[in-house]
Amino acid sequence: MDYILEGLKQSIFLLFSGDESIYSAIYTTLLSSTISIILAFLVGFPLGFALGFFDFKLKRFIKLLINTSLSFPTVAIGLIIYAFISYKGPLGNLNLLFTTKALILGQFILALPIIIALFSNLIENMNPKHFLLIKSFHLSSIRLILTIIYELRFALISVVALAYGRIVAEVGVAMMVGGNIKYDTRTITTAISLETSKGEFARGIALALVLITLSFFLNFIIHKLKRD
Repeated sequence: MDYILEGLKQSIFLLFSGDESIYSAIYTTLLSSTISIILAFLVGFPLGFALGFFDFKLKRFIKLLINTSLSFPTVAIGLIIYAFISYKGPLGNLNLLFTTKALILGQFILALPIIIALFSNLIENMNPKHFLLIKSFHLSSIRLILTIIYELRFALISVVALAYGRIVAEVGVAMMVGGNIKYDTRTITTAISLETSKGEFARGIALALVLITLSFFLNFIIHKLKRD
């Protein structure tokens, strides 16, 4: 027990002393995950809306593929990305491997199907009476779509928060394509794994506290939006 308490005390000291390696991992995590979630939202939002709102051939098959991708282990996704961007892969000439761009790409691919799947489900499961009420105003197609989006705005933010929480907490893709390079592509999760394996228990706790705080903040947002 003393070992844990001493590690906790040292971790708090590291956080407030401005330890460079710890804050570098925090910065890299926030930077890459924020960029990737914005890109995933910009791409996944219209795709999710179209998948949920319109009926077309192969719709069920596409939804099956997207829903299946949600259960893929992150290390398997990391392996696929690695195969494409490694120096022998088809995208090897772009020199993405073990860079921040590779980290962003991996997190983007993780977040994209979450946003598409959950937002399409929101559209499909919208209250029929509510939907008919909106249609009764005889709005133009664009205004109809914008009104539906406005009505689902809180749920949509929850979807983004859930996707953001997943990419911040994952370690497989970040380790495989980012390379866990100190002061460059090392994230909170990869740093926790490394520091703990090295016996740097206090550093691992310090980073875990940051990750727990971030997760709590995201879940608090989701909870508040669900209540509203």
